[in-house]
Amino acid sequence: MTNKYFTFCKTAEDCKQLYKRLCKKLHPDCNPGRDTTKEFQEMQAEFEQAFSRLKNVHVNAAGETYEKETTETAAEFMDLVAALLRIDGINVELCGSWFWITGNTKEHKEELKALGFKWSSKKCAWYYHREPWHKKGGKCTLEEIRMKYGSVKFGRETAESDALPA
Repeated sequence: MTNKYFTFCKTAEDCKQLYKRLCKKLHPDCNPGRDTTKEFQEMQAEFEQAFSRLKNVHVNAAGETYEKETTETAAEFMDLVAALLRIDGINVELCGSWFWITGNTKEHKEELKALGFKWSSKKCAWYYHREPWHKKGGKCTLEEIRMKYGSVKFGRETAESDALPA
């Protein structure tokens, strides 16, 4: 298989960010009147390979690369992104390997819970992290988390601003 999409990815975050942008561009549900099914499936297969290779390589907001073992699979991440893209009115943000959801979340509370998200009353946001997390009551604000780990927003509301070049 030729590496058409994920050639320049160096970390798991690079792969995830590019995957989200490509989903918005290639997902058949986001392209009415245009058949992107085959191209979308090729991109997904390539993502699985790239993610398997890079899933333990991460980068922080300062651009420093580090290794941390994870049991997350590409399929789990793809399923989560697909589910989030179907929810209207929410803001989805990836900070490091954590998802943060803000916006009109009240009406989607049960759906977010079913996806494995938890509510942070201190940050007024829903969060998701694949790996078990033992520290309770994190003292960092959401803005401090963004500064430390970087932040990429995606979803229907960011489709125009985060679009890939043609």
